[in-house]
Amino acid sequence: MTRTEPDDHSGKPRRKLPIGLQTFRTIRDGGYYYVDKTAYIQRLVDEGTHYFLSRPRRFGKSLLVDTIKEAFEGNEALFRGLAIHDSWEDWTVRRPVVRLDFSGDFTKPGNLEANVMEQLNAIERREGVAPEYATAPGRFAHLVEALRERLGHRVVVLVDEYDKPILDALEVPEVARANRNYLRGLYSTIKFADAHIKFTLLAGVSRFSKVSLFSGLNNLRDITLDSRYSAICGYTETDLDAVFAPELPGLDREEIRDWYNGYSWLGGEKVYNPFDILLLFDEREFEPWWFETGTPMFLVDTLMARGVGSAALDGMLASRALLSVFDVEDIATEALLFQTGYLTILERERLGGETFYRLGYPNREVRQSLNRSLLNALVPAASRRLVEGDRLLRLLKANDFAGLEETFRALFASIPYEWYMNNPMANYEGYYATVFHSCFESRGLAVAGEEKSSGGRVDMAVRFNDNVYLFEFKAVEKKATGAALAQLQEKGYADKYRHLGQPIHLVGVEFGKETGNIVAFDVARV
Repeated sequence: MTRTEPDDHSGKPRRKLPIGLQTFRTIRDGGYYYVDKTAYIQRLVDEGTHYFLSRPRRFGKSLLVDTIKEAFEGNEALFRGLAIHDSWEDWTVRRPVVRLDFSGDFTKPGNLEANVMEQLNAIERREGVAPEYATAPGRFAHLVEALRERLGHRVVVLVDEYDKPILDALEVPEVARANRNYLRGLYSTIKFADAHIKFTLLAGVSRFSKVSLFSGLNNLRDITLDSRYSAICGYTETDLDAVFAPELPGLDREEIRDWYNGYSWLGGEKVYNPFDILLLFDEREFEPWWFETGTPMFLVDTLMARGVGSAALDGMLASRALLSVFDVEDIATEALLFQTGYLTILERERLGGETFYRLGYPNREVRQSLNRSLLNALVPAASRRLVEGDRLLRLLKANDFAGLEETFRALFASIPYEWYMNNPMANYEGYYATVFHSCFESRGLAVAGEEKSSGGRVDMAVRFNDNVYLFEFKAVEKKATGAALAQLQEKGYADKYRHLGQPIHLVGVEFGKETGNIVAFDVARV
């Protein structure tokens, strides 16, 4: 079947999939699928001037920026049939656009300065503006003013991947700080040149605080958590039905949702990562397409150094301010996970007159893949072989608790003493619990950590194969005490699951602090 033939009942022809494409003109002229985001662009233009947007990588930020550029340059033909076409002020007006794109390598000193000068050189040559200043801020300001005077229209300033020079160098703090300070001076130009600017958008992954990066640019409007723009990047369920209908037959819709949906920026509808959906439609396989494009080693290393395991991730509570705390010297764990796309907003709560957000994994792809990475950091490769493959799932499906105990005893016995002693979570329940969590979640199981009940919080809850499994972990001195199972029974943790009418299994696991292994694996069925 060719891509031009319809393969569903809508009669719509299949189009080319815009995998990796970030150029609006190429997509529109080349016969690719396009999800219309232009109504959001019109709203931005109508309601303000200077904007800031953060979204995780591969969410369509670069395409959004390029689409804005084409609109302001008056390329009407590209927008025919789109939401913005009939509402745009005047397609005959070609506004000057200054676009900076930080997609290079900025890990070494001096790379950023050279890159900025090269970009300014290119724009000046293209627009016929002679450079008159030696510093980047000076040249930037002069370029904006000169374009306004020469063309008679205020300038559009677009900055794509505004934060990449800092993110690239986080593992080299002195370079990251130097890049941050350099960008602070460059971006402050936007405020000083305000009289010459029609529209500004800075887009990137992170939300650096205004104090650290935008101290000279305090007129930016942050639309990251504005519900009106929650779907400005990403695909909604409606988009899948309206645009990609020819690609859906043969794929389980619930499985698509489970694997890839779930990202929320406070809008009424959650969104999919476009990269995942396009690769799914192309390969027809459910795989962690987005996750595999960028191994989060810095993220995993940071979590390990801070002693934050998988048990603590799903259900984190963060304030709006905390989600914005991101800087070289101060990267809040919650902000790091949220801004990079490994956690998303599950719900909003009002506590003590302040708004808080409950964070959690957006979907199976992230839950499974991130825990696989965490497990790699927690357990040596030779030890991981004991829990890889489908062994855990088969044991759980058969309710073979003796087999589970044997497997985990062997796992912990194979971990060298110095391996877990050097881990920040060693000798605490957190280390053992995190290994359990990551083992199950890396196999695709939905695991709830610190699950609330009327009696308190159970350490780990697993629902699988129409059964419920409640785990409690305790670290004891030498011998088994039975305290873990007793707590499960006495606190009534099973009560909240009784309405399901499914078998409930209580599993109390105790670890010997001296042995570094399981000393009790007690099971009771409710």
